[in-house]
Amino acid sequence: MDQPLHWKQSQPERTQPAWGAVVSMALGVFGLVTAEFLPASLLTPMAAELGITEGMAGQAVTATAVVALATSLVISAATRNLDRRAVLLFFSMLLVASGIAVALAPNLAFLLLGRVLLGVALGGFWAMSTAVTMRLVPEAFIPRALSIIFSGVSAATIVAAPIGSYLGEIVGWRSVFMLSAALGVLSFVVQFATLPRLAPTGLTTMRTLVDVLLRPGVGLGMFAAMLVFAGHFAFFTYIRPFLETVTGVGIEAVSGILLGFGLANFVGTLFAGILLERSLRLTLTAMPLVMALLGLGLVSFGHLPLAGTVLVGVWGLAFGAVPVAWSTWLTRAVPDQAESAGGLLVAAIQFAIALGAAVGGLIFDASGATGVFGASSLVMIFATLMILVGVRLRPVVIAARA
Repeated sequence: MDQPLHWKQSQPERTQPAWGAVVSMALGVFGLVTAEFLPASLLTPMAAELGITEGMAGQAVTATAVVALATSLVISAATRNLDRRAVLLFFSMLLVASGIAVALAPNLAFLLLGRVLLGVALGGFWAMSTAVTMRLVPEAFIPRALSIIFSGVSAATIVAAPIGSYLGEIVGWRSVFMLSAALGVLSFVVQFATLPRLAPTGLTTMRTLVDVLLRPGVGLGMFAAMLVFAGHFAFFTYIRPFLETVTGVGIEAVSGILLGFGLANFVGTLFAGILLERSLRLTLTAMPLVMALLGLGLVSFGHLPLAGTVLVGVWGLAFGAVPVAWSTWLTRAVPDQAESAGGLLVAAIQFAIALGAAVGGLIFDASGATGVFGASSLVMIFATLMILVGVRLRPVVIAARA
């Protein structure tokens, strides 16, 4: 006969948080995202030394994103019989191999190979990160643990571009990628020392992805998350031309404003855990609504340097809570299939990045950066309404055969 089975019956809750393991995952995120962002600041010297165009060198970023998207969808099924500790350590090894391959690349093909390895590590790590976090800390500490892990993303956003370009001028771009490999070694060592054994908890298949997506509220939630991230990346992709053409500031001021955005984003990520412990629904709905108002504020007052600086900084602060909030939603909406749901969320975000940049480009060509920001605000408002109406926050009870 069929009987209801709550997810905690098959996955005992940890009574003591493993904060060392959580920090090791944040370090892994920092290493992976830093490596992902490095080509943006090193594209010119990379292209010159390899004898290719900057556009061709830019395919290193594309290759990573495409492979990360594909990996996020299949990794849970492909590794369903493996200890999650071993899988995470393997991703750190791929980070090391990727850094070395890019640093030693004699041509474009070898460069792309290194970036493909990074894409596998990125997509796989992100797909599993939320599910692993649920097993490292008690349920009450999950939002705080996720905020620590996502702080690695914010730190990488702050560090990768300026430090990468600065060190690239001093020691060369190949040495910078070798340093990213060294960061992978550090991540591996810390994770090896702190991560407990994490036996697989289910038989995930590709069919599981479809089943999860068809659950009440889950598909709508994924779509709402995609809209929020697409709206953000449309904004973020065209923030520099907005500051240069509308606000009218020079490159030094642009760099300072973007640094302020990164620092505010880091603070927002850290405080997200506290906010989420109070109310997940409030965080999910308030952040896109706040960003919508900020976008409209930039359209109206972005020509004033002080107003533009403040509004961009507050946007960074608000967006800091967004990835943490959606990962927390995932733990409550699909706790029994968090890995599969995590893969779907990563794929949705990767698609949103491409969609936001592409559609934003069309709008930019037609009506400039203010048009992009106005459209981004409308998308955020629509996402807020979807979250209020249809996103589920309580775990789904799954039927299991006795």
